[in-house]
Amino acid sequence: MKKIQKTKKGFTLIEMVLVIAIIVILAAVLIMGIAGYLNRAHNAADSVSAHNSAVDVAVSAIDGQA
Repeated sequence: MKKIQKTKKGFTLIEMVLVIAIIVILAAVLIMGIAGYLNRAHNAADSVSAHNSAVDVAVSAIDGQA
């Protein structure tokens, strides 16, 4: 008897669902990481802005314009 060879073409539905699920999980982790970096950047910008305002007040006081 001849053996019937089964050729596999393409992916099964389970494989496709697993790949999509992994991609979604990785995208969620990436988005959360980016959100954290953006939050830190905004905080740093606010801190620099507050520092510059304090320096402006100090310079104005020294110059006698306060």
